[in-house]
Amino acid sequence: MQPYKKVTGVVAPLDRVNVDTDQICPAVFLKRVERTGFGQFLFHSWRHLADGSLNPDFELNAPQFKDATVLVAGRNFGCGSSREHAVWALEDAGFRTVIAPSFAEIFHKNCFENGVCPVVLPEDQVDTILERASKPGYQLTVDLEACTVTDNQGLNVKFVTHQDLATHEFRRYTLLNGLDEIGLTLRQEAAITAYEERRARDFAYLARH
Repeated sequence: MQPYKKVTGVVAPLDRVNVDTDQICPAVFLKRVERTGFGQFLFHSWRHLADGSLNPDFELNAPQFKDATVLVAGRNFGCGSSREHAVWALEDAGFRTVIAPSFAEIFHKNCFENGVCPVVLPEDQVDTILERASKPGYQLTVDLEACTVTDNQGLNVKFVTHQDLATHEFRRYTLLNGLDEIGLTLRQEAAITAYEERRARDFAYLARH
């Protein structure tokens, strides 16, 4: 997993509440067995018209958001099903950060395990960012080491990744070091190997021949 330390990028505004995972990555595209390639399906139903052409009225189709790496949206982002594909689609499309007043719990957890930083800010601050992001070229810097969100217009706010301080520090640690659950487990590889060798020696009679 790619470590997340400090990301500066163009902000794409999605001024909608209760954005569910079926809108982020529609179920019809969940047939792929690999984790890559889902970016092309991000917000597919909103991004396209019935004939398959791009919808000019969809916010993120505007040219100035083509290379955006920060997505800002309304409350309860990522609600609906628990599909991890929603985060895969966001990450594959280039988004390293999602800012919202609140997130669905499972989506929030899936972000950390796939290198995407979910930033919770008060609704009035999110509204300010949404307004500023409507103008081309607006950028934010999200610094996970300092836990700050800043821009060049005076915005400088602190954030936490989780209301529980212990969980915040753990999630922050895993993102900073690019560790998913497998990566965390492999950090104990020496202890796991020692246990397996000791078990094989002490319980040799359990081994199959």
